[in-house]
Amino acid sequence: MAKKPQTSSRIADNKKAAYNYFFEERYEAGLVLEGWEVKALRDGKVQLTDGYVVIREGELYLIGCQINPLKTASTHVNPDAIRTKKLLLHKEEIKRLIGKVEQKGYTLVALNLHWKDGRVKCEVALAKGKAEHDKRDTIKDREGKREVERAMKSRHR
Repeated sequence: MAKKPQTSSRIADNKKAAYNYFFEERYEAGLVLEGWEVKALRDGKVQLTDGYVVIREGELYLIGCQINPLKTASTHVNPDAIRTKKLLLHKEEIKRLIGKVEQKGYTLVALNLHWKDGRVKCEVALAKGKAEHDKRDTIKDREGKREVERAMKSRHR
C-alpha cells in the first residue's frame, strides 16, 4: 500500500511571538483535543495570540489558546473555550526542554497550530524574551523592508 503524501495547512499563528521573543529551537507537538474542538478548528474558530506553554509534573500544557465552540456543537457537551490542553512530545524532548526552561530567561511559546496528516499539531519554540531595544530594532527592520518593497514596486510600474 502506497504511503499518503504529507499534507499540512495552517490553522492559527501567534504573530506576537516573533515580536516578543528570539526563538532558539522549534518542536512539533501533538495536541490532546475533544471532538467539538476539532470541529471548531476545522471552521477556524481559534485564537492563539495569548497562548503559552507551561510544564506541570513533567508534562507540557498549552494555556490561553481559545477555541470557540460552534453553535451546532452537541447538546450533551459543555464546551470550555479556554480549557488547558495537553501537548504530546517524546519523553527525551520534554526532559531537555525542562532543563532549558529552568535556565535563566528561557520560556516555551506556542507559535502556530496546523494540520499534519489529519491531526492537529502545535509548533512550540524554546524562546528568550526580547528587551525593549530589541523590539524597536525589529520594528525598524520591518519598516525598512517595507520601504524597499514599495520602492521596488514603484520602479516596476
